[in-house]
Amino acid sequence: MCTDEIARGTGIRLRSFWPRAVVGRGDRGRDGLSTPKGTWTMTSVTYLDAAAVRAALTPAAAVEAIAGALTEGFDPAGDIARVGPTTSHGQFLLMPSEVGAHAGVKVATVAPGNAGRGLPRIQATYLLYDAETLSLTAVLDGTALTALRTPAVAVAAARSALTRIDRPAQVVIVGAGPQAVWHADTLRAVLGHEPAAVSFVVRRPERAGADVRGRGVVLTAGGTEASQALGSADVVVCATSARTPLFPADAVGPEAVVIAIGSHEPDARELDPALLAGATVIVEDRASALREAGDVVLAIRDGAIGERELVAMADAVRDPASVPGGRRTVVKTVGMSWQDLVIAEAVHARSR
Repeated sequence: MCTDEIARGTGIRLRSFWPRAVVGRGDRGRDGLSTPKGTWTMTSVTYLDAAAVRAALTPAAAVEAIAGALTEGFDPAGDIARVGPTTSHGQFLLMPSEVGAHAGVKVATVAPGNAGRGLPRIQATYLLYDAETLSLTAVLDGTALTALRTPAVAVAAARSALTRIDRPAQVVIVGAGPQAVWHADTLRAVLGHEPAAVSFVVRRPERAGADVRGRGVVLTAGGTEASQALGSADVVVCATSARTPLFPADAVGPEAVVIAIGSHEPDARELDPALLAGATVIVEDRASALREAGDVVLAIRDGAIGERELVAMADAVRDPASVPGGRRTVVKTVGMSWQDLVIAEAVHARSR
């Protein structure tokens, strides 16, 4: 059974589902079956579509939610490992987690061939549960959730370095997909000044959509203007599906903040290993990075950095002194299950 409701003040349609009642021992529900005494009753499940997710939580609030979970003591090292079985046309990513009073799982799919179909490469659904009863409380559009979560994590990790930029920043984003757009919006929301310029560096400028062009200038990768933008950038975001370095290490300044979010495989990287040498390298969790972050794994293999030099994101958030100035700061993320859960809970709480 379900009903449609209009969320107050948003015009967004939410659908609430009422499953069959769960009753006490000896009682019979509408299906005629008895249930054990003390069984918890699940009264409703709320569905939040993409528009509802975006309306409930701003990019700045998403950054605060991620940082807040870490400052309150959550340890990403204890997160549940994700599972990534493959299919004939792509991959499933199953990402369960438990943080405080909530548990959840994101079911994501990665379909490389979707670009030619006009569909997102990554699609997802999020299931939010009560941690104690494991009763389902909400179903959220996971694609919108991921779009909000990914830049929130990267910016929260980099925030100590970003706050040292005391002038309108020069921002360069390599890529023109949804994550490029969301990183532009999140950086705008968190930087202390409106960026002096936002440049999107892409291989095929003619394919850049209105959402990209409305947020900055579009430059051709490898061109003179793109090279100049990279050289003067305070912040560089790499949000591509590239498997090899996008630019040489000396293409960016010695104190730039570089964020790489595009790959989550140990043999794929967006960054030149020399770019990590001598930099403060922040990862969500050391073990996770050593399993999945090709930018880190391959840089260690090449001798550019050592495992002990990696700074855990929790340390970077809790102790700004762990991210010293006067050098590059590199943030490499691959996505962890706890992050989706934190954002899903924040979205759900603000939508009620």
